[in-house]
Parts: sequence; C-alpha cells; structure tokens
Amino acid sequence: MYAYIIRRLLLIVPTLLGIMLINFAVVQVLPGGPVEQAIAQLTGDAVDVTARVGGEAGSEVTAERKSRTTGKQAGEPSRYRGAQGLPPDLIKSIEKQFGLDKPAFERFQLMMGSYVRFDFGDSFFQDRSVAQLVVDKLPVSISLGLWTTLLVYFISIPLGIRKAVRDGSKFDVWTSGVVIFGNAVPSFLFAILLIVLFAGPTYFDWFPLRGLTSPNFESLTAWEKVVDYFWHLALPLLSMVIGGFAGLTMLTKNSFLEEINKQYVITARSKGLSERRVLYKHIFRNAMLIIIAGFPAAFIGILFTGVMLTEIIFSLDGLGLLGFEAALKRDYPVMFGTLYFFTLLGLLMGIIGDLMYHVVDPRIDFEGRD
Repeated sequence: MYAYIIRRLLLIVPTLLGIMLINFAVVQVLPGGPVEQAIAQLTGDAVDVTARVGGEAGSEVTAERKSRTTGKQAGEPSRYRGAQGLPPDLIKSIEKQFGLDKPAFERFQLMMGSYVRFDFGDSFFQDRSVAQLVVDKLPVSISLGLWTTLLVYFISIPLGIRKAVRDGSKFDVWTSGVVIFGNAVPSFLFAILLIVLFAGPTYFDWFPLRGLTSPNFESLTAWEKVVDYFWHLALPLLSMVIGGFAGLTMLTKNSFLEEINKQYVITARSKGLSERRVLYKHIFRNAMLIIIAGFPAAFIGILFTGVMLTEIIFSLDGLGLLGFEAALKRDYPVMFGTLYFFTLLGLLMGIIGDLMYHVVDPRIDFEGRD
C-alpha cells in the first residue's frame, strides 16, 4: 500500500502541472484581460472595476486625460481592445504593473515557481493577497459545504436503505419520483424559488436574503448566535440538499440491492438470523464501502463547485463568489492561485478516498491490481 501511495503522490506533480498549463494557455487567448480592464477604467468604459495603476503610469494617465480634453489624442494601433489612441508608453506601464510585460512562458515559470512555495501573490483589483482573500472567504464556503454534505448523507443513506429493503413497493415508487425530480431540477432554481416564497414581500418574509449572520451578530448571546447562524443558512442549505441527495440515494439503494442478492446473505438468513441483523451486520459494511469512501471527494465537490451559484444568489461572500468575480475581472492571481490550491487539495482528497476504501475493507489492495 505504501508503494501505491508514493506513486499517487508522484503523479500529482505532472497532473497539477498539466492542469495549470492548459488553463494558463486558454486564458492567454481570451479577450478582456486585466490590461483591457484597466484601459476600460481609464477611458470610462469599465463597470465596477478598479485597477491598481500608479506611479509612472498614474502620471501618464493624468497626461492622457488632459490630452483627450484638448483633442490631442494620438497613438498607434494596439493589440488591446479599446487602446486605440492611447500612448504606447502608457500601455507598457500598465502591462508592467500587472506583470504582463514578459513572454507567456516566462510568466508561467515564475508563477509556478511561486506557487510551489505557496506564494500566490496579490489580487490585481482588491489590493490584498490571494491567501488572505481565500482565508477570509473560506468560512462561508466550509459552512455551506460541510453542512450540505452531512445533511445529504444523513438523508440519502437511510432513504436509500429503506428503498432497497422495500424495492418495488409504493414507498419505493413515490420516493423515486421525488428523487428523479430533485435530480432533474438544478439547485439554483430551487434557490430562486425559495427566495421568492420565503425571503421576500410577495409571500412569506421569514428568512434573510443575504449574508451568513445578522449585523448585530457580535452583540448576541451564544445561543442567539447559533440560532442566527442557522437562520441565515436555512434557505441556502435547503436548496443545495434538494439538488444533491438524489444521486447518493440511488447509489445507496443500488449498492444494497446488489449485496442483498449475494450468496453470503442467503446463508446468513438460512442460519435463522433476523432481517435487521442480516442487514446491518452483514450487508451494511459491504454496501457502504463505496459511499463512505467517497465522502472526501463528495465534500470537496460540494465545497468548491456546488456552492458557487448558491453563494451568488444568496449574496454569500465565499469562495464561489470570489472565483466568479475573479473570472469576470480577469483577476489572474486569484484565478490561478485558487485553481492551484484547490486542484492540489482535490488530488490529495482522491488519495484519501482510496485510503478510505482500504480502511473500510482491508481486503482491498490497490497494489494487488498490478
């Protein structure tokens, strides 16, 4: 098992490098980069974008604005959209401010060298380090991801077991309809429906529309803080759980159905054991193998992919909203820094998931497959 773990750890390096290289290459050909964002800000065409342009570039900006007012605007054709008429020196200054004055391959080498040391740099537009931004946003996403994962497991596993035991019954049929409906409708549509029904003046104004806590959170007692916290989480969690429990429920049901028909279960029943003892002593461990082992990957998937739209809809300032805003503004340090960190975390969680298989059932030996 140790040799398998070492091989998996070594494979992280080329996998992570390939993911970063592909994304870096794609971003280079996309329009609307940080230089164009800064140019739009200077020319008055930007929407809610603040570029860090100072020093020499700042003086050139002032001069350029004066020249625009006197009709003396001049310049050469530029490869940046909206840069026509701006002085080339100004464009070069902006490129230097964002570190884009070097060739792409050199920038990629410098970026990966910094990321190996977990130095993710500073945001282009928020004047804060990427690490600080992630740390500040992480509690919101962890709250959503952790509670959603736990609720999905606590609902799906008992429901899946009961559906397997009562396969073909009326209970199985109508719950399957609910599961199919929950799987078919995206969670963000549930989120919008919940806001309309329970967080607005139209029907029931019972829950808050934005944020994770109330403005007076610090002045509340310990019990009131807990209530306030879950009061704000109620609608986001409900929207994510409705859309997330369907797949795990069917996986649990199918796993138990597969084990129920095996020979060792028939043998256990022939010995006179009760159905409950057969189910939870003999079937449960084998059927739950894939479900328990998949918990780390499920948590990471919900945490870093499933919460983005929910955070945007409910105005929750977490990692999903951070990544969405970074992509819109082409904030490369935030985009690539978070991509590197969370890809590395996902790859490590994949190894932990494999180890969980071995912990749950020591008979599983990944080295034996060779």
